[in-house]
This record gives sequence, structure tokens and C-alpha cells, in this order.
Amino acid sequence: MKQADPSPNHAEALQAFLQGIQPIEASALEDYLSHWKPFELPKKSIQTQAGQTETWLYFVGSGIQKSYYLHDGKAHVMTFAYAPSFGGVIESFVTQKPSRYTLETITASTFLRISRAHHLEMLQQYHGLETLFRIISERFLDGVIQRQHELLALSMEERFRVFVQRSPHLLRKVSQKDLASYLRIDPTNFSKLINRIKI
Repeated sequence: MKQADPSPNHAEALQAFLQGIQPIEASALEDYLSHWKPFELPKKSIQTQAGQTETWLYFVGSGIQKSYYLHDGKAHVMTFAYAPSFGGVIESFVTQKPSRYTLETITASTFLRISRAHHLEMLQQYHGLETLFRIISERFLDGVIQRQHELLALSMEERFRVFVQRSPHLLRKVSQKDLASYLRIDPTNFSKLINRIKI
């Protein structure tokens, strides 16, 4: 783990990402962005270990990460993160409880990150930022509910089709084993779906 060289593109991407969710006063946004620092990890690096309490909020500039939990020695993939999106173990960051799963880079990844202390300080200082992150929290919750709906209500093939429509680039960059685990599809059936369905 090391701090990377500053990346203006990442800072601009984060600014555009936040403004796209909820416009914020320029001075407040500038102050907030000044606390985000560049960070990078090589592929197959543990970003946050299960049992560790998350103290950083990340913004993904490049690369792909996965979160997973272990059960009986088998990894069960929960989510993938890639640019432009927030990263890190959000629940642990918010609640300051130990993470129940591990976050790991699939490919070499670059980020911007802010400490929890600086993040909370900025939210207390600027009402606009507090409103922004309330909206982000609502969207995060909606995403979790959508994920549960897909797993519980959709057929294997429907889950595959929805995933391909939403994140087609992951088919080229993530192993079939991880994709099958994420979609809760047997690896053999996943391979058959890829061969049968036009992408």
C-alpha cells in the first residue's frame, strides 16, 4: 500500500461525480475535495480485511475491486466496485463496527481517499455536504434493495442478463468464478449462459 502521485483527473472525476448527484456551493466543495488524497494498490491486494474497522472513504479512479465473505473456506462475492464510484466498506465506515467481509483489488487500482475524521468535520461544517451524503445514503440503500430483489425474484438467466446490461465490461476483466459467485449461479451454468446468450 502506498500513496500515489496526485491525479488531477481523479479529482475532476470526483468533483463531477458529487455535483452530478447534488449541486454544492463551490467553496464548500473545494474545501471538502482538498482533504481527499491519492492512493494506489497493486492487483490482488487486501484493501480492507474482514474484522478491520474502516477509517477511509474511497473514490475509485481506476481498477476493479471485489468484496467477499468466507464460509466453510469458500469465498462468496458480494459486490464489485469500479470507477466512478465510492469504495471501501461503507457500512463499517459509517457505523465504526468491524467489517464482516474482505475488500480486495482484482486489478491494479488507484483511488482518492478521505479519513473519517476529515469527512465528518466537513459534513458538520457544510450543510450542503450533509444533504449530499444523505442523498448518497438513500441511493446506496436503494441499490442494496435492488440487489436483494435480483437475487430473490429473478431467475438465473434474468440475473445474468441484468448484470450484462449494467456492467458488460466486467465480463472481460473479472474471472468467471467471481462473476458466477456474485450472481449466485453455478460456474458450469454460468459458462453455458455466456456461450448461449449473445452479449
